[in-house]
Amino acid sequence: MPAFVPDLSVILTFALAAFVLAITPGPDMALQMSRAINYGRAHGFATAAGAMTGIVVHTTLVALGISVLIVAAPTAFWVLKIAGAIYLLWLAYQAIVHGGGLKLSARATRVPTLKESFATGVGINLLNPKVLLFFMTFLPQFVDRHDTAAPAKLFFLGAEFIVVSIPLAILMVVAAEKLAGVLQTNVWVSRALNWTFAGVFTAFAATILLAEGRR
Repeated sequence: MPAFVPDLSVILTFALAAFVLAITPGPDMALQMSRAINYGRAHGFATAAGAMTGIVVHTTLVALGISVLIVAAPTAFWVLKIAGAIYLLWLAYQAIVHGGGLKLSARATRVPTLKESFATGVGINLLNPKVLLFFMTFLPQFVDRHDTAAPAKLFFLGAEFIVVSIPLAILMVVAAEKLAGVLQTNVWVSRALNWTFAGVFTAFAATILLAEGRR
C-alpha cells in the first residue's frame, strides 16, 4: 500500500463523516436544490459543480497549510487538533439546538445563466468562513503529527471528501423536488439528520480528545 494512502479504517471512517456532512441540510444543499427546482436541473448541476470547485480549493489550501504546520510547528498542529475537536463538539451542539429545516430561495424574475449559477456555487462555498474553518478543524483529526506521510494523506482525504460528495450532489439535484418536499414538510427528517451529524462528530471529537490527552 502506498504511503499516502491511509489505513482502511481511516478511509471508511472519513467516508462516513463526509457522507453525514453532505446529507445534512446547509447553504450548499439549499442553493443547489433551489436552482434545480426554480430553473431546471442544468442550473442545479452547474451550482453543484461550482460548490465542488470551492471544496477543491478549500481542501487544497487547508491540506497545504496543515502540511506546512506538521513539519514546521508540530506543537501548533497538536493545538489545532485539540481546538478542532472542541469546535466539532460546538458544531454538534449547534446542530441539536439550532439545526433547522431546509430553506429554499424563491424564483427570481430574471433567469440566471449557467455560468452565473456555477459562479454562485463557487462563491457561496469560498466566501463562507465556516466552510474553511470546518475543513481546518476536520481534516487534521484523521492524521497523526508523527506520521511522515501525513501531508500526502491529507490530500488523499481531501480528494476522498470530494469523491463522496459528488454522487450525493447529483442525487440531490436529480431528486430536488421530492427531497425538498420531504425535508420541508417532515421536520423529524431534518431533526434526525442533525442528530446523526451531532452524534458522529461528537464521537470524533471525543476520540481525538482522549487520544491526544494520553500523549
